[in-house]
Amino acid sequence: MFTKLMTTAVVGAATAMLSFGAVAAGYPEKPITVVIPFGPGGSHDLNARVFTSVMPAHVGQPMVVQLTPGASGQKGAAAVAKAKADGYTLLFSSNYIDQLMQHVGKAPYNSMEDFVTVARINYAPIAVIVPGDSPYNSWADLKKDVKARPGKVSISHSGNWGALFVPAAQLMLLNDMKMNMIPFQGGGPALQALLGGIVDVSLGFPSTIGPLILSGEIKVLATAGKKPIYKDVPSFADLGLEGDVGMMHRMVMAPKGIPADRLATLRAAFKALQGDKTFTRLLKRMGENAEYMDGPEYEKLRPGQNKFYGELVKSLTK
Repeated sequence: MFTKLMTTAVVGAATAMLSFGAVAAGYPEKPITVVIPFGPGGSHDLNARVFTSVMPAHVGQPMVVQLTPGASGQKGAAAVAKAKADGYTLLFSSNYIDQLMQHVGKAPYNSMEDFVTVARINYAPIAVIVPGDSPYNSWADLKKDVKARPGKVSISHSGNWGALFVPAAQLMLLNDMKMNMIPFQGGGPALQALLGGIVDVSLGFPSTIGPLILSGEIKVLATAGKKPIYKDVPSFADLGLEGDVGMMHRMVMAPKGIPADRLATLRAAFKALQGDKTFTRLLKRMGENAEYMDGPEYEKLRPGQNKFYGELVKSLTK
């Protein structure tokens, strides 16, 4: 069904392009590449497929997804940082790649100096998930077993310091729990490891787990945020966890130095997405929100994130 929806979106976008007209003088004159710094099948990949399928109607050219996984997102981010700042190469990033990785070790780029935010597409609350036939039927069940058998319960994640690793590490730290963390190259492979019986527990975002919940292939034990997302499933706040634990911001970024008029064109196009019924319908179908934020507004959040993640890394590595 999702494939059918995406096909409909592409056809609709192509039709809209026929009457689009010039967005800005001379730009864009060719397809725009959007680098996804993760592997296939994860929430970033799925969300990118949605907005890139609809964006041609608003920017006047196709947007091409390029998967560049590796080094917990740093490989793809570094490639965009080194790309020509002409508006034809963008990065679909996250708060973890943007502001956390530089505190983990020497990153091959400087986030604040090398990137500028085009727009935040949305944010996503992480969910703690187990197979449908797991003996764990609640967060309390999992916590009790992990406490009884430290290091014996395995949990898959998307690579060290990635979008699944950080909330898993936070949950263990804040609950005095120890699980065996097993890395995979992206959220998609991490999810497949859970479905394949390789690990006991994993984490996932709404866009990747919705159909699996409905089919009974997985169970959700808890979700990030202040309010519950699924019926009879507690939020992290219900578990006594406060702050931004498990929340991932997804934003499109451009290399610093992009001409102001081209950045303005991109920002206007992404803002126009918010009134696009196809875009909002596809996000809703995936279980994702459309909590858009303008680039300049998100730029104001980045210094605070930088401080938060610096403190987080210190607490997890001391």
